[in-house]
Amino acid sequence: MTLPDTMRFVDLPAFGAPEVMAFATGPVPRPRPGEILLKVEAAGVNRPDVAQRQGTYPAPKDASPILGLEVAGEVVALGAGVTEYAVGDKVCGLANGGGYAQYCIVPVGQALPFPKGYDAVRAAALPETFFTVWANLFQMAGLTEGETVLIHGGTSGIGTTAIQLAKAFGATVYTTAGSVEKCEACIGLGASRAINYKTEDFVEVIKAETGKRGVDIVLDMIGAAYFEKNLAVLAKDGCLSIIAFLGGAVADKVDLRPIMVKRLTVTGSTMRPRTGEEKRGIRDELLAQVWPLLEAGAVAPVIHTVVGFDEVVEAHRLMESSRHIGKIVMRIG
Repeated sequence: MTLPDTMRFVDLPAFGAPEVMAFATGPVPRPRPGEILLKVEAAGVNRPDVAQRQGTYPAPKDASPILGLEVAGEVVALGAGVTEYAVGDKVCGLANGGGYAQYCIVPVGQALPFPKGYDAVRAAALPETFFTVWANLFQMAGLTEGETVLIHGGTSGIGTTAIQLAKAFGATVYTTAGSVEKCEACIGLGASRAINYKTEDFVEVIKAETGKRGVDIVLDMIGAAYFEKNLAVLAKDGCLSIIAFLGGAVADKVDLRPIMVKRLTVTGSTMRPRTGEEKRGIRDELLAQVWPLLEAGAVAPVIHTVVGFDEVVEAHRLMESSRHIGKIVMRIG
């Protein structure tokens, strides 16, 4: 397959508001050993993209400076040593950057085939949230059948994924959201109780729902603003898993005694700095345990809207508004 020399991509000449993004033309990347090159048909829009645009989430030194962490499309070139995929295969993947472009490099250990019956738009809505939820909720926090979990931000891309996966693996799910409509959406995805954080105290609701026991796991993207309340809502031997700091990264004057008294675990991670081998391990578990659920229709990405490549500014405005329920996907091909 003959590749073009140049491609169109979203450039970030400066940090700031969505309007700083601009289209530019640059060279089509060539895959190195262990990498594949995708002709991008669709790309997910995610909070880390917004943070990178704002200057608070810099790309690693060896990553593409172009925005975009999840893509779906057709394999058009293989790096040396790649045998898992062939040119022409339909693949989605967790990129290390570069997704807002017509062509994108994906390490082969971070690539997955389209689930049966999926097109590029649905496949592009999978990698970032499914990698993140699997790593934090299942691998690190150890969620198992019969446990209870509180998921904050239930209608975010992470939240809609976490609710469905936790339910599919036999957990009882509670969640928070910011409107009646969003709470109803969470119930529809499998939450036993959705708490409107604007009108209810989630600590009091969880205590009432669980007979004062609390939950086994809290999956949190708020951070400092919820830290003390998250400790209060956990049951003995519970785990707080922090994946973002939308409510601040510094918690002042927090009573840490519940961690000792209830033998709590506090953990957290970001996906981007993980090694390629760590990401491959997550990929392998997703293929074995989650892809069958996607193909059976037991779990599915929730897509709020699909925008065109030229609507990238509007997509970032929507992400920042938090009006969406589920994923924002950009059609590129």
